[in-house]
Amino acid sequence: MSIPIHDPADPRVEPYRDIRERDLVGRQGLFVAEGEVVLRLLVRQAGFEAVSVLIDPRRRAKLQPILDELPAAVPVYLADQAVLDTIAGFHLHRGILALGRRVDPPTAATLLDRLPAKALVLALVGIANHDNMGGLFRNAAAFGVDGVLLDAGCCDPLYRKAIRVSVGGVLNIPFARLGETDDLIGLLGSHGLQPIALSPAGSPLSRLAPPPRAALIAGAEGPGLPDAILARCTTVGIPMTAGFDSLNVATATGIGLYHLRTANL
Repeated sequence: MSIPIHDPADPRVEPYRDIRERDLVGRQGLFVAEGEVVLRLLVRQAGFEAVSVLIDPRRRAKLQPILDELPAAVPVYLADQAVLDTIAGFHLHRGILALGRRVDPPTAATLLDRLPAKALVLALVGIANHDNMGGLFRNAAAFGVDGVLLDAGCCDPLYRKAIRVSVGGVLNIPFARLGETDDLIGLLGSHGLQPIALSPAGSPLSRLAPPPRAALIAGAEGPGLPDAILARCTTVGIPMTAGFDSLNVATATGIGLYHLRTANL
């Protein structure tokens, strides 16, 4: 259902208005997807549904195969670039936005119940930076992680920038959030997953024989993982040049996932 939009103040596109500012306060369970790759995943991935689409009409022909997969009731708003930029609040060079909704998100226990016999999970603790969150999900998608667990201190992976940095990985990998009082290590253990924590003080990652069911655990840059978690995990590190012991959390996690996943292929 294509609907031309000529006025940036049109109430039908109100959810797209001033994207950057509104991303910071949330959208009542909705999220904004940006770009062709992410739109394709939103339309095709189970667990998500498109609420509406807003595009520059010049993109329509290329996107038509994707748009044809939308339910008939989902509106596709067409706005020229100048109108689109005014709605978004900045120049949107891709010319493609969509409003999405997550459907029936699993609990952490349910996500772990659904894992295959050989499984690799990524567990994140206190990741508050959206760029890092997007990079972590991009790694998870690249190395075939079976699920991602987020503690209560993690930022929202469905923030527009996190989705974009992940190249849609956030929509491609099952994830669940733990509650404030949930015991991450206990939950992993109850599902037969060996907890493996990344820490500069850990033994060299290369010496670890990857188990068939593993959970790689990463914390925020700076504080890292709490001692209470490290004490209950196998702790591994990535040796670096003398005098330098810090990698970006997404980089370090990518190396860790590569080691754990390729050993079990």
